[in-house]
Order: sequence, then structure tokens, then C-alpha cells
Amino acid sequence: MTPAPLAPHPDRLLPADPETRGIARELYASVADLPIISPHGHTDPSWFAEDAPFPDPATLFIIPDHYIFRMLYSQGVPLEDLGVPRIDGGWTETDTRKIWRRFAENVHLLRGTPSRMWLDYAFHDILGLTERLSAYNADRLYDQIDAQLKRPEFRPRALFERFRIEALATTENPLDDLRHHRAIRSSGWGGKVVTAFRPDNVTDPDHARFRQDVPELGRITGHDVGSWDGYLAALRDRRRYFIEHGGATSTDHGHPTAHTENLSQADAAALYGRVVAGQASADEAERFRGQMLTEMARMSLDDGLVMQIHPGALRGQNPAVSGTFGEAKGDDWPSRTDYVRALKPMLDVFGNERDLTIILFTLDESTYAREIAPLAGHYPALKIGPAWWFHDSPEGMRRFREQVTETAGFYNTVGFNDDTRAFFSIPARHDLSRRIDCGFLARLVAEHRLDRDEAFEVARALAYDLAKAAYKL
Repeated sequence: MTPAPLAPHPDRLLPADPETRGIARELYASVADLPIISPHGHTDPSWFAEDAPFPDPATLFIIPDHYIFRMLYSQGVPLEDLGVPRIDGGWTETDTRKIWRRFAENVHLLRGTPSRMWLDYAFHDILGLTERLSAYNADRLYDQIDAQLKRPEFRPRALFERFRIEALATTENPLDDLRHHRAIRSSGWGGKVVTAFRPDNVTDPDHARFRQDVPELGRITGHDVGSWDGYLAALRDRRRYFIEHGGATSTDHGHPTAHTENLSQADAAALYGRVVAGQASADEAERFRGQMLTEMARMSLDDGLVMQIHPGALRGQNPAVSGTFGEAKGDDWPSRTDYVRALKPMLDVFGNERDLTIILFTLDESTYAREIAPLAGHYPALKIGPAWWFHDSPEGMRRFREQVTETAGFYNTVGFNDDTRAFFSIPARHDLSRRIDCGFLARLVAEHRLDRDEAFEVARALAYDLAKAAYKL
């Protein structure tokens, strides 16, 4: 069988209308090669500390990528067949060539998805493949990719530079010793890799590790976390540690809702006492999470860390998956999320602070025009994060721009972040975002709603300037 060619079209994702497409081409050409600011993501810092070769194609592209195996699982492919490890140590396929073949047999399931576009970019633009993956050429392409990954120019640091990454943030929890970040900083390599402070495991009473990690937080900081004051002091210490040893410029909070509280310190201390004693009700756990968002904002005003709030993900929805394979295995869902009322207690205290940046994300697109854009279009402390997770897609990005721009403008947004674990997808994701934004701006120019010179300025801002400024990178 003759393999189908892999040749992504140079005008992909640009508008179909010839006049608008011409404008979009010019705009895209002006930003296509700008450096990448990747201010929030989940890549492994050990890659850049150790600079070891990436493993085989299946371990790199399939086993860790819930975007891919989620789709295959929906069509009846067992996760064990794709090498996803079980938390009980039970059988899962370890022959990476077999895993790759299984994926190749089902790669057609990704047609029309952003995952397909990211993979096409990685295979063609990064790895130099000229054939579309299929069951018929799976072994040959496996060998071709495997050989590429063994070459020095495909090691993490070389790719970091080839991708024109100017700065990249990973994400660690407060107990992490940041050894890999320290190793990167002492290695003499010039790549900028920083950490971000993600405290959910010690601020969310419903987190699976809360009961064991809060005492450990006290142990490593030397503070008495049995008291509210000691607990807050321990968190401040770890934030300083992340700034000093990992170059952190941001925090990240993945709460189930955007609920905030503004309790008196006496009431907060009493609530904390019930939480650490394991006596808090579900309502009290939610109130505690809300109070901790306010406390994190207070600390950010002191230490300058940018605050990100990623609410609204129902995680581990399918117990047959989460109970067998653990967290982040594709069984997560967007949920309806309130922002205006939920954030008011925190915004009453900190919303008007010009020296504080709080970046809001959402999985509930119905809130863009109704809540998030009006909020960010008013409060100096608020900015809007880009289309995230399920909406990190061409149509999701277009909907985002269409719904937030009229009320919040461009400059209350923060450009793009890729929020990915998949290193090879970073340039693909940024390229996709730049193409969609240039198409949106081209339409405004074609409709005489934006002058051409302004469109070029905005295109650069969305691709580079806004993320760099918002995240202090």
C-alpha cells in the first residue's frame, strides 16, 4: 500500500476568504518565528537537568498523553494496551513497539482534533516524517523516529533552543525539593526553566494527599502546622523557597470551583482547626479552599508571584479509570462555574490592587462574555487566561477571542500558554494559537474594525509580549 503523504498546508487554519487570508498571511509571517514564552505547563524539569535522550516513540507520544489515549479508550481500546501503568502494578503492555502499532491502527480516530494537528506538526516539522502514520508503516516510522531521538540534536536542551523557547515554566507542589531546577541553574546551560508553586495538595482538604502532606509541610519548614499561623508561615516559606531555588514567578490553583471567602483570622483559624482534625463538612472544605485563595492573593501581593486560578474541572469522574490508573488519565470533565459571586469576597479585598495579577481560566465557555470578560474589563488585578484544556483548539480559540474581546479588549488577556506535559507539542500549540489569532485580527482589518498597523502590534502582543509581561518572564 502506498503511504499517504504528510504535508501540513502552509495556510492551515487561516481564513478561507481570499482577501482575509492574504491579511492573515502577512500577520502570521510577522509572528511565526517569534520566541516562545511558555509560562505555564507540566513538562518534567529532569529532562532539562539531565539532558538525557528521550525514550522510544510510544513512551514519548502515547503513554503519557491523556489527549490521545482518552480518544482511543472511548472507542474501546483498553488503556493497558496503550501502556498506561496501573496503580496496583497489574499487567499493562510494556512492549513499546506493540503500543505504537496499536496506536497506529487507531490514529484515524484523531481526525479533526487538535491532537492530530499537534502530532502532524511534531512528526513533520520536528522529526522530518513525510508519510502519514498508519498500520502499514507503523514499524518503519517507529524505527525512523527512534533513530532520530538518539541523535544529540534531539536531546531536550537542543530542542529547547531549536523551538526558540525563551522561557518555560514547569509546575511543582510545595513539598518538591526542586533538585532538578537547582541542577539546571548550576549547570551553566543558558535555557530559562522556572517552576510554579502549585499548593493544592496542602490547601484542598479533599485532595488525596492532604492529610499526609500538611504534616510534611510542617516538617520541612520547621513550623507548627497544627496552628493557623504556623500553617500560613510554612506556606510563605515554601513560596520563598520556590522563588529563590526555582525562579518561580507564579502560583497555580486547581480548585473545583472559583469560590472565595474573606473570613476573619479568628474564624479562619477555627475552620483550619476543624479541617486538620478531619472534622470539616463538605461545605466547610469548600469554604476553606475559598479562604486559601484569598490567603494566596494576600501572599502574592507581598512576594510578587502571579496567581493563576484553574477552576471547574471534575477530575476522576470515571472510577473504573481513576481507581485503576490514578489521576490525569482522561476521565476529567468541564463543569459549570460561577465567577462574579464566587470571586467577590476576594475581589472586595484585592481586586483593585494594581500590583497584583490574578489570571482566571475557565472550562465553562458560557462565562466568557457574561462573567469573565466583564470582570477583567473592570478590576485592575484580573486578567483572562487563554482557552484551556478542552477548548485549547481552533474553534475554542476563536470562540474565546469573539466572546472576550468586545468587553475586555486584548490587553486584559495574557497571550497564550500551552499547559502541556508533551514537550514536542509546545511549538505546535503556539503555532496553532498564532495562526488563529492572526485569522481573527485579519477579519477585524477586513471589516475595517482595526487598522492594519494596529493588527501587527496586537499580533505580536498576543504571540509574545503579553505572556512575557503578565508572568514576569
